[in-house]
Amino acid sequence: MTTLSYAARDSMTMLRRNLKHAMRYPSMTVSVVAMPVMMLLLFNYAFGGALGSGIGGRSTGGGAYIDYVAPGIILMAATSGAVAVAVSVCSDMTEGIVNRFRTMSISRAAFLTGHVVGSVIQTLFSIAVVVGIALLMGFRPSATPLEWIAAAGVLALLVLALTWMAAAMGLVAKNVETASNMPMPLTFLPFLGSAIVPTDSMPTGLRWFAEYQPFTPVIETLRGLLMGTEIGNSALIALAWCVGLTLAGYLWARAAFGRSAKG
Repeated sequence: MTTLSYAARDSMTMLRRNLKHAMRYPSMTVSVVAMPVMMLLLFNYAFGGALGSGIGGRSTGGGAYIDYVAPGIILMAATSGAVAVAVSVCSDMTEGIVNRFRTMSISRAAFLTGHVVGSVIQTLFSIAVVVGIALLMGFRPSATPLEWIAAAGVLALLVLALTWMAAAMGLVAKNVETASNMPMPLTFLPFLGSAIVPTDSMPTGLRWFAEYQPFTPVIETLRGLLMGTEIGNSALIALAWCVGLTLAGYLWARAAFGRSAKG
């Protein structure tokens, strides 16, 4: 077998390990789903009437407020998975299992690859659940099958980027509590974008931040694909952010894992 074949085999072993852990201890996966669902219920039923009338039909794609807010909450489900992978990686690092892995004849890359791929699968499953609940609540996207595939691709790329970033956070965190707190800004950053209301309704300073932060172009791309609203150059900017964050997270995680081996 080649080095690449060994790495792929060991990565699959680590992936199975992480998926089994997720099935045996589903509380973290449940929390990843629960937070976006609670936000969807809150903003649709408690604030939807006031916010929806203020936004108007143009921003909602001509539909109800849930048609505007659902893409933003779906993206929030993508960010929520970052907490789970940070905690999982940190738990393995602090409990000593990684030191045992290093004494075994397994690929060094397999540990992180298993965590990242496993978390991506769990987060995409959580997103599917949130989409299903949004549909039950009245979310009515007008997307074609091709547009659904494109939206899923954008979400998958964003999840991959955030997972690498969160894995790096888990590697540098001193304990599980710190690891659970470090990715929290990623979870709430969409609220400072166009997830809840359009950026043009915000004060000047906040509007500038909202328009240039990474999640706003992703939200606008998802909203355009699913609801037929204008996308403009948001898709290119969203892809650039996702690729950049993926590369940054991968390099950070690789460097942090290397430093932990020397320490």
